[in-house]
Amino acid sequence: MKRLLPYPSLTLVLWLTWLLLNGFSVGHALLGLILAVVLPLGIRPFWPQVPLVRDRMGLLRFVLRVAKDILLANLAVALKVLGPVKDLQPGFVEVPLDLRDSFAITVLTSTVSLTPGTVSADVSEDRTRLLVHALHVEDPEALVAEIKQRYEGPIKEIFEC
Repeated sequence: MKRLLPYPSLTLVLWLTWLLLNGFSVGHALLGLILAVVLPLGIRPFWPQVPLVRDRMGLLRFVLRVAKDILLANLAVALKVLGPVKDLQPGFVEVPLDLRDSFAITVLTSTVSLTPGTVSADVSEDRTRLLVHALHVEDPEALVAEIKQRYEGPIKEIFEC
């Protein structure tokens, strides 16, 4: 079964997304199911070994936290951008990484980039540092501590890595 459905959760999400976007009909249900099975098979060689989720409730809390942070950051960025440009203090910060797993680092970099006002710019070759650009950096150490506490810590707890 693992050969046919390497990522069953992804297959389910793809299928449900297809149905939500296209409406339910027998034809769309069948086409969506075919695509939801075939697409993960096609991307399997390009994905790293995904660590097991150790804490499913932690994953749910993390997703909700990120969604809330995205909403609040959108409002904060809008206020900053609409305000005087001279008040902005863009900058780069280096975040030391405790994560070593490629997938977990990818989740962290994606999370940072999804949150408006910050972008993951680079990961060091030895995967010990993440370079982050922020639209407004008053206190670089506080930004590093926030990323480590709000995102990296929970990711370490969620995945077995």
